[in-house]
Amino acid sequence: MLMNVKNFFKPVLPAVVMLLLLPASRLQAQTDEDAIMMPKNNLCLGGMYSYNSWKNYWEGTFKRNNQNIGTVSTQMFSLMGTYGISSKLNVIVGAPYVSTHASAGTLHGMHGVQDLSLWVKWLAVEQNIGSGTLSLYAVGGGSLPLTNYIADFLPLSIGLHSRTLSGRIIADYQTGNFFATASGTYTLRDNIKIDRTSYYTTSEHLTNEVEMPDMGALNFRAGYRGERGVAEVVYSRMYTLGGFDIRKNDMPFPSNKMNASMLGVHFKYNFKAVNGLSLIGGGDYTLTGRNVGQATAFDGGVFYILDFSHKAKKAKKTSKQEGKK
Repeated sequence: MLMNVKNFFKPVLPAVVMLLLLPASRLQAQTDEDAIMMPKNNLCLGGMYSYNSWKNYWEGTFKRNNQNIGTVSTQMFSLMGTYGISSKLNVIVGAPYVSTHASAGTLHGMHGVQDLSLWVKWLAVEQNIGSGTLSLYAVGGGSLPLTNYIADFLPLSIGLHSRTLSGRIIADYQTGNFFATASGTYTLRDNIKIDRTSYYTTSEHLTNEVEMPDMGALNFRAGYRGERGVAEVVYSRMYTLGGFDIRKNDMPFPSNKMNASMLGVHFKYNFKAVNGLSLIGGGDYTLTGRNVGQATAFDGGVFYILDFSHKAKKAKKTSKQEGKK
């Protein structure tokens, strides 16, 4: 049965994988990749919808398409929360529900809850330089699969089912309302287990355990950041530190090499009539890649900030007044 699927399928690797590896790069409301911090005792909650699709892809470095699966599309519904422990220390949590679909052929798409991610973001340095401000951030985090979804069914898997640990450094310079931000990320990925007792990569492996290569990523963004919101252009690169190319007439595999560069435009708008309410959105396009789909992606979401600092101040003031009595 597996050989029939292989012969029918021919290799591809979905752009959904890029969404899974870089889930926060498209979110613009106090995330793990931007230079925005949530104030102390403020909680930002929101929902995000994203859609991406591709028809052409890179099989190694060879660009092609596959009429047996047509266009592969992915929908993602994400819930995200950011809490300000202090103005310099934020905690960010998120979890997506993912659904995949192929427009042709007999392979069925998959759907389900994917991975829980948690990040701690620290504003380490904030220094006035020239006419602007230089800020340096240290970010650490990881992800953990929430369900027992299947990783070995690319390109229609909803994720790779690998536990991860990531470290990131962010540098941001803002002068007036204009800014430029650069960041670099290293991600450690744990091995995974698949539902077969042997498999072939560049050699035969008589085991169900797959060694997952680590990942690196670079992110550059620049634009306008003001009281009413943010408008920015974002360029991202991701690369696998190891792995191998998809072989001819074979299914893609979780430990394939996955490299890509993406260009996008994002925005955030803060509503004046409702304090704390913001609308975010944007789009991205895959410029170059290796073993990934050339995806076009769009997303949008709504976030709302709950300010608990006023309640804390009010409680503190009441306590002092009672003490005087």
